[in-house]
Amino acid sequence: MFLTERKHEMRNQPTFARMQKSMLIIGAVWPEPTSSAAGWRMLQLINLFQNQGYSITFASTAATSEHSLDLASMNIVLQRIELNNESFDAFIQALKPTAVLFDRFMTEEQFGWRVAEFAPNAIRILDTEDLHCLRHARHKALKENREVEPSDFFSDEAKREIASIFRCDMSIMISEVEIELLNAQFSVSKALLHYLPFTVEEILTSTPKFENRAHFITIGNFLHAPNWDAVQYLKTEIWPLIRKALPKAEMHVYGAYASQKVEQVHQPKDGFFIKGRAENAEQVMLESRVCLAPLRFGAGLKGKLLDAMKASTPSVTTSIGAEGMQTEKAWPGAVADQVQDFAKAAITLYTDADAWTNASERCVGHLMEKFEAAKYYSLFQERFSQLEVGLQTHRQANFIGAMLQHHTMKSTAYMAKWIEAKNKT
Repeated sequence: MFLTERKHEMRNQPTFARMQKSMLIIGAVWPEPTSSAAGWRMLQLINLFQNQGYSITFASTAATSEHSLDLASMNIVLQRIELNNESFDAFIQALKPTAVLFDRFMTEEQFGWRVAEFAPNAIRILDTEDLHCLRHARHKALKENREVEPSDFFSDEAKREIASIFRCDMSIMISEVEIELLNAQFSVSKALLHYLPFTVEEILTSTPKFENRAHFITIGNFLHAPNWDAVQYLKTEIWPLIRKALPKAEMHVYGAYASQKVEQVHQPKDGFFIKGRAENAEQVMLESRVCLAPLRFGAGLKGKLLDAMKASTPSVTTSIGAEGMQTEKAWPGAVADQVQDFAKAAITLYTDADAWTNASERCVGHLMEKFEAAKYYSLFQERFSQLEVGLQTHRQANFIGAMLQHHTMKSTAYMAKWIEAKNKT
């Protein structure tokens, strides 16, 4: 193990007045912080709201796994819920939550109308994770070998997601780029959006130097389509160029839920290793010399790149990978969209100690400028407090949201009730 001195950002955030407030989080899945950035993000939100004095109940229709976070040990009440089942109505009426957090827009579609009917005074918050319609538009354009066009956003996915954003009192956005897109492309008022990126919970002030590291690394949940595409792109297009220049170099690919098709690209003779789940992502990143993230589509922020910065590991990524994470200063590594440029930057960082050190030393400054926790928690608390005291006024200014909520109650609610009745027969 490497000796490190840690600064615990989360522990140093402001302590808010304690009140008897309750929050219901409806999760798309049970959070797995060791499996994905989404799970890690959910853990940060849980810590944030607990620090604001909220008691939390976490509910989901999904099954737990051996990698699910031990929520009970964090004084969180666990609740299994069912789709299209009136038992949820009795549950939320008894709970009387002060606020409800929907984990991605699909859970708001499924349960939002029930929350609005049976807990009308609860603040409704949507955590988008990333903007799904942007990710899908980029994926569609990539498959058709073209740039994204405005017409790509006129999809059923976009209509569903934007409607969900309008129906909620606040949508937590992880990327400033996505806030601007929502405002410009879909006329979503910024009064409905709040920027809360990944935040730095700890800073490692002493990390291994160039000569004490080896190998290239990439990491990411294989169930997430952009990650799997990036691995394939890396293996077929980029790695052969790197391997030709560095015949002894190794590419270590970490990620949860590696399927048989993922295992098929494990080719030790080519220096390409599928390592599977990283039990300690921090440690493997600290031991690696360069992080590669050749993402060709996606949205939101990239947890692997934040992990790299936290370990002072230089990274090479694409403009999509760096989106929402850049500052006016140089990237702590390189940003390249062409295969030749990407490989060249990776080779330089791997072999040039001075270039590597300069990039590594930029990591901490980049983190503190873009992702330092305290300022974001303070701004969020201020914004959320305004919602707590002025919810009705806020809702009256969101006519589109009220209109969509009205029609959702009429259509989705009746469909759900029909399915309930059908299931009873």
